[in-house]
Amino acid sequence: MTQTSQQSFTEDLLLERQLCFALSVASRSVIGAYRPVLEELNLTHPQYLVMLALWEHSPRTLRGIAEALAMEPATLSPMLKRLEANGLVTRERVAGNERALAVGLTGEGRELRTRALSVPGTMLARLGLTREQAEDLNRMMREVIAAAQGA
Repeated sequence: MTQTSQQSFTEDLLLERQLCFALSVASRSVIGAYRPVLEELNLTHPQYLVMLALWEHSPRTLRGIAEALAMEPATLSPMLKRLEANGLVTRERVAGNERALAVGLTGEGRELRTRALSVPGTMLARLGLTREQAEDLNRMMREVIAAAQGA
């Protein structure tokens, strides 16, 4: 092995070259940038994701929300209880299937969507991204997710 190729392998272990590190820091940083924007809606980032799923389709089963968000149902349950306590969602057993939980939007939950319409544009500005750059980045992240899940 030549010195150049050995140096290349050694550089592969530099922290700054690790995809896992960059993704981890990017995730924490972006979610942190959302915090003050979502505070105006009285939502945490995970609650915002649940509301996005419900604004797309409501009612949804707990399992359906979990699948849409790639989360475990048990992780969602306490969050849904808080959203219900805040008057944004309802939780009811599905008729004919007592094991399934249907989550729907209240009137207040539907109205919150109107206030949330400004979030994507605000976040693009905060992150200094164009819509096209965000779409490209989102596409690339989905490719990475699919590859990681298939590995």
